[in-house]
Amino acid sequence: MHPARSIRRAVVPAALIAICGGVSAALAADAPPAPQEPLPVALVHAFNKLAGGPHTGFRANHAKGVLVTGTFTPSKEAPGFSKAAHFSKSVPVLVRFSDPTGVPNIPDASKDARPNGMAIRFTLPDGGHTDIVSLASNNGFPVATPEEFLQLLTAIGNSGPNAPKPTPVEQFLGSHPWTAKWVTTPRPAPQSFGTAAFYGINAFKFTNAKGVSHYGRYEILPLAGEHALPDAEVAKADPNYLMDELPKRIAAGPVKFKLAVQVAKEGDPTNDPTKLWPADRQVIDLGVITLNATVKDQVKEQKALLYNPLSLTPGIEASDDPILAARPPAYAISYTQRGN
Repeated sequence: MHPARSIRRAVVPAALIAICGGVSAALAADAPPAPQEPLPVALVHAFNKLAGGPHTGFRANHAKGVLVTGTFTPSKEAPGFSKAAHFSKSVPVLVRFSDPTGVPNIPDASKDARPNGMAIRFTLPDGGHTDIVSLASNNGFPVATPEEFLQLLTAIGNSGPNAPKPTPVEQFLGSHPWTAKWVTTPRPAPQSFGTAAFYGINAFKFTNAKGVSHYGRYEILPLAGEHALPDAEVAKADPNYLMDELPKRIAAGPVKFKLAVQVAKEGDPTNDPTKLWPADRQVIDLGVITLNATVKDQVKEQKALLYNPLSLTPGIEASDDPILAARPPAYAISYTQRGN
């Protein structure tokens, strides 16, 4: 299977393919999942169909990745924003950078390999952990609910080269202007995972020791600055250039990111990842993530690892965003297909 050729035949925006999990070689116009099928199961089945999977040993989405380790050091401001344990004491982190889609061998420079992902596990002082799951250069999400997401996945799967016009995905985009805007936003290939900015698409409630609470969304910004791969280098980039470059960069010196949170004001929507907050909202510096080592057994460790954005700790609570609630059960179902 050559994912890029499949996508071009389907005439579907690359960013939409990326977030939805790739496109199978045939893009057959199969019927959507049975109505009685649980939504998380239906979502994973839709991802697998689009990626020509399931691919044993790999995630249904963000199948290709690299795993590194380091430390999170909180800022002076962090404890005043949230009583979460890792905001008052340095803790180890386990970070996975990834390409989207369920295609395990997708070329890193492909337009269909964006937006990239960054998942962070903080090991807490008591031995527990809490996770963040984010997307690169991508504030917001293409749809507001998991039901819409399934409709979108199904529309893509039914929009092969022989589909009548307007295709199902064209119809979907025509009735969802935010989704159309999201998929047409330029997303250049990053020079490195270490020079890409990442954003949490869901809101969380942060509470400090005095009981004062604020809603916020994570921002994870590279201290080396944001740098894209020059256009002249994209076509000749090695298929694994991102996966290979990060370990070399870390071996030469620590790779650092600032962890921050954009704070919502009263009235800002916290239950809809398609609704971005104004850029003038306060941003709190939570600390620095320092990555200084690459995990040795990548295949084994990545296969065994399951990130969960609802694995939270006192001081951080979930919002009522339905996309956030749908993520862990779908991740768990995807986890079982790896053959652990």
